Amino acid sequence: MALTFELDPAFDRALRDGIAELWADVSNAGGAVGFVPPVTTDDVRPELVRHLVAMAEGRTRLLIGRDEDGAVAATAFLALNSHRLMAHWLWLYTVMVHPRHQGKGYGRDLMDAAARAARGIEGIEAVRLTCRGGTGVDRFYASCGYKEVGRVPDAIRVAEGDDRDDIIMLLPLGV
Repeated sequence: MALTFELDPAFDRALRDGIAELWADVSNAGGAVGFVPPVTTDDVRPELVRHLVAMAEGRTRLLIGRDEDGAVAATAFLALNSHRLMAHWLWLYTVMVHPRHQGKGYGRDLMDAAARAARGIEGIEAVRLTCRGGTGVDRFYASCGYKEVGRVPDAIRVAEGDDRDDIIMLLPLGV
């Protein structure tokens, strides 16, 4: 069964809690989404609030994927650039698929839905994201059409003695 994607869904407590639970579950399964396990929903909530503030201010848009039961199964946040010289591309942040749905092709579906959403935003010509080196996720993004355009060695400190590259990737939308 495929996920059902929605851009800018109506936001309520159930959606907020579903995203917080997804974020904690992805983090605890080893996902590189800004935290190092173990993580609780209370740990991720302040970062989620920052995303919600940006949404309320019109700087960020939320793409949500729901499974057949209606549960939050995937997310991506599309952050617009406020700098006038960079308004033609956006950032993709907090790209997550629930661990119970890994290996079903939902990650690729999410990336396709994010590209479609970006194409639907006037003036957007590319999507940019960063990812943590050493996880292999850069190969996944490359398989979705993203190209590595930069790398900052040892920019992410996962733990003392465990520094990872910050990999910058770009998807031209061909608009």
